[in-house]
Formats: sequence, C-alpha cells, structure tokens
Amino acid sequence: MNLLDETMADFMERVSDRTSAPGGGSVAATSAALAASLAMMAARFSKEHMEDAEDLAARADSLRSRVSSLIEKDAEVYGRVLEAKRSGGDVRAALSDAADVPMEAAEAAAEVSDIASRLAEKGNPNLRGDALTAGFLAEASVRASAKLAEMNLEAAGMDDDPRIRRAQDLERKATEK
Repeated sequence: MNLLDETMADFMERVSDRTSAPGGGSVAATSAALAASLAMMAARFSKEHMEDAEDLAARADSLRSRVSSLIEKDAEVYGRVLEAKRSGGDVRAALSDAADVPMEAAEAAAEVSDIASRLAEKGNPNLRGDALTAGFLAEASVRASAKLAEMNLEAAGMDDDPRIRRAQDLERKATEK
C-alpha cells in the first residue's frame, strides 16, 4: 500500500513499528508536504493582501505534490540500502542513491519555507500563525532531510561529494531565518 493512501493513524503506527522504513526521511517529507499545504491555505486567504498570492498558492501546491511523492520513495530507496547490506550488494551505490531523495525533499522544503516566510510577513494577518507553522515545519524538514542526505553520503565514504556541501548550505540557511 502507498503510504499516502494510509490514514494518518496507520502511517504513525507504521513509523513506530520495529522496522527501518518508513522512518526519518518519510516523516521529514511528510512534514514538508504538510507545510506546503498550510502555506497553500494561507496564500489562498491572502489574495487581498498580496498580488502574487495565487502564484504562491500554485507554487506551494506544486511543491506539496513533489514532496508527497518522496514519502514513499524514501522508504523504497532506504529499503534498497538494507537489502544491499543483507545480500552483500553495492552498499555504497545504494547509500548514494538514498541521499538523493532527502536532498530533493530538503530543496523543496526550503522553497516552502521561503513561501511561508513571505506569507507570514505580508499575507493575511489572520493566517499568520498558519504561515509561521508552515515555516517552522518546512525548516525542520530542511534540517532533517539535509542531515539524512549528508549522513548517507558520509556512510558511503563520499566525504567529497558536492551534495554534502549543498546539504550543509541548506541546513545553515534554514537555521538563519
């Protein structure tokens, strides 16, 4: 079953099971998707306050769709890491592949954070709390996703991979807001 098709209660139960996936990457992607949903709502209520509110809502919707696809994908790619470890396969390549999904989630969450920040500053003041919540969730997702990508690459012995530097940049920018 696709993780997105589960109830929230079932998803939380699966995360809490004694299995490795879904785990941190799927949860971070879920947080980014929820942040994008909140940003989208805040943007829809901000049409009288911001000229580009509709564009922000559309961008948030696109990001929500993008990051939602990563919830299941993260569990799948990490499953391949576990399989490579069990079967003596190419663990390094599996870890490198597993870094791509949280990197994509971190990039998307950073964009959601930017949208939420704009909405909190200039959007409908009645939705400021929702925009701030979207921003906090997106920031947490950036930090978690970037760190997971970095950890996968380091575990693969790829300390000079440019994705590590990009992950660190995303983490730093997320904490500067």
